[in-house]
Amino acid sequence: MSAPAPSPLAIVDAEPLPRQDEVLTDAALAFVAELHRRFTPRRDELLARRAERRAEIARTSTLDFLPETAAIRADDSWKVAPAPAALNDRRVEITGPTDRKMTINALNSGAKVWLADFEDASAPTWENVVLGQLNLIDAYTRDIDFTDPRSGKSYALKPAEELATVVTRPRGWHLNERHLQLDGTPVPGALVDFGLYFFHNAQRLIDLGKGPYFYLPKTESHLEARLWNDIFVFAQDYVGIPRGTVRATVLIETITAAYEMEEILYELREHASGLNAGRWDYLFSIVKNFRDGGSEFVLPDRNAVTMTAPFMRAYTELLVRTCHKRGAHAIGGMAAFIPSRRDAEVNKVAFEKVKADKDREAHDGFDGSWVAHPDLVPIAMASFDAVLGEKPNQKERLREDVSVAAGDLIAIDTLDAKPTYEGLRNAVAVGIRYIEAWLRGMGAVAIFDLMEDAATAEISRSQIWQWINADVVFENGRHATAELARAVAAEELAAIRAEIGDEAFTAGKWQQAHDLLLQVSLDQDYTDFLTLPAYEQLG
Repeated sequence: MSAPAPSPLAIVDAEPLPRQDEVLTDAALAFVAELHRRFTPRRDELLARRAERRAEIARTSTLDFLPETAAIRADDSWKVAPAPAALNDRRVEITGPTDRKMTINALNSGAKVWLADFEDASAPTWENVVLGQLNLIDAYTRDIDFTDPRSGKSYALKPAEELATVVTRPRGWHLNERHLQLDGTPVPGALVDFGLYFFHNAQRLIDLGKGPYFYLPKTESHLEARLWNDIFVFAQDYVGIPRGTVRATVLIETITAAYEMEEILYELREHASGLNAGRWDYLFSIVKNFRDGGSEFVLPDRNAVTMTAPFMRAYTELLVRTCHKRGAHAIGGMAAFIPSRRDAEVNKVAFEKVKADKDREAHDGFDGSWVAHPDLVPIAMASFDAVLGEKPNQKERLREDVSVAAGDLIAIDTLDAKPTYEGLRNAVAVGIRYIEAWLRGMGAVAIFDLMEDAATAEISRSQIWQWINADVVFENGRHATAELARAVAAEELAAIRAEIGDEAFTAGKWQQAHDLLLQVSLDQDYTDFLTLPAYEQLG
């Protein structure tokens, strides 16, 4: 008697979408189901390991480089695979969600790379998950012309040689996709996003002279990188393309990963492309892991923690040195400013800050950097052009002058800045505005002239939580308390209602966003990710 056929994936509680059958084919779903069967148990073990690691940090209030992997760090002989031609020059990368308009604008932006985002810049509604995949397929087949129904403006792709190379970012390991289940168990969102994109586009991208390239978010250890590497090996064998075709750039956006950069590259070396230095998620991770470490770990207002802070300098310089030692690209952080169409003076000041930030990264040895808006591409390009010239990167700059001790990465108390009452107000204001948009299905949101994503909300609510639990006293003498946070949130909600009017306020999800921000900011039991309870409320 033959074994029963594996259960198919079930689409659960999802309204049918136009053209979804082009994405959710039987063959693609069978591939995702196989990924789920093989790799979700290990994902679950690694999530449990995160909790154990966090408990150890709570006990010791410290971190160190791993003694058990010292031989990997000491071995100078290994390197990551050489970069494919399409990923050799990454001097400017633009980021954004995979909606139809953004897909065209990002590909046309003049940036070398587009980070096509299913993660922090995309609220994971079923529509965003499925139609985002469809938009990428349509982009590769050049079937993506778009007319904005509100403005009447038309968008079309430039010639192929002028388009950015796509690097797709799936969701982090912690998020599930509730609309795709196998025997009643949801499939990890990471496997859905990776699996659908890889299955439909791997060969198509090879035919276009590129390949299936990925950004890996929220990685916390080299063991999580090893899991991704095993997934890549299986996936390439499954569809019959050569091993090493996949390339992955890992975001070093957690404090634990910062201590395992070399090991992460080592695990992925056949498929590794580089590492990226994030900012908001990195600070969020520091607060999350050291939230009970006492006053020495209390961060000031998020805007006071620049990349020139000593512990942030240690992190970025170690990243450049690590990448170049191993032949990988070092990619810098985000310029999140959104140019104003009305205020030239705001733009002038902001553009100068962006230029200074990109100049610093280029001179530090980074091979490229991120921007959130097409208008910033020329500014970042000029900064890197000035240093790189005709060279595609500066991997030959080994930065052997850099020496970072374990304690340097968590020397938060080297900062002079302190939390302020205005910082509390800003965290509440940005948190409510971002969460409200996210609950409506928007993951990339312009707030106060900055492009904000889920990492913004995470650092905002984490700082509120940390300041309250550390009994911070602001410069005006007021104590950070739950009562104060509630009062500020109530004032902010009233101000939003007055600003947009009763009708728009009622039509939005403002009260829901206010309540959720306070829930994750004030609960004594800190929630690991804001997006977990938020996803339960997402339409």
